[in-house]
Amino acid sequence: MTTVDNTLSALPKKDMSHSDSIDADVKHQKRMAARKAVMDKKIAAATEERGVLILLKGNGKGKSSSAFGTMARCVGHGKKAAVVQFSKGRTETGEYKLFKDHNLIDWHVMGHGFTWETQDKTQDIAAAKQAWSVAEALLNNEQYEMLVFDEMSYMFKYGYLDVLPVVEALKKRPRHQHVIITGRTMATPLQDIADTISVVQDERHAFRLGVKAQQGIEY
Repeated sequence: MTTVDNTLSALPKKDMSHSDSIDADVKHQKRMAARKAVMDKKIAAATEERGVLILLKGNGKGKSSSAFGTMARCVGHGKKAAVVQFSKGRTETGEYKLFKDHNLIDWHVMGHGFTWETQDKTQDIAAAKQAWSVAEALLNNEQYEMLVFDEMSYMFKYGYLDVLPVVEALKKRPRHQHVIITGRTMATPLQDIADTISVVQDERHAFRLGVKAQQGIEY
């Protein structure tokens, strides 16, 4: 081994790693500072405060769950909310049992079940119109901070409701009122006026693996 090799091997390795660690920390701090500056600028530019229209769509599981979770957050701040369920027509779901007696939540189960269960188009259209009459009244009521129209989008897909009167009602709702609409597909006029659109994708589902619907997961 040469004198140079002996000298290099004698260098304290911990000092070299400590130096590298300091450099990494400095680089990290610079990156975070740059990100913070960008975010601070965006936050400063967002000065408008008003109700937003949120569309939760896609073929993945979790759209209604996301809507009810957001509603729980709203109610946690002492704000009044209401739910109109357009399709499910069930009262045994966990969310219904949890929220139905809450003093800040009005829950309306309007549907008679899914269309492949009723197999009665006339009944489905009547139920959709009845549900919309309730929803429309809520959109005119300033005491509600948040409205969840669960699975409403199917009413437009199947032609049970005309989307344009709904769009107009959404535009005219109280300025502070938030609205969440769920369903796999969303009519284009709804997407045109939405503030936030989130897509829940399906990469895998337990049902296709032979796992049945279970309490606390699907309902």
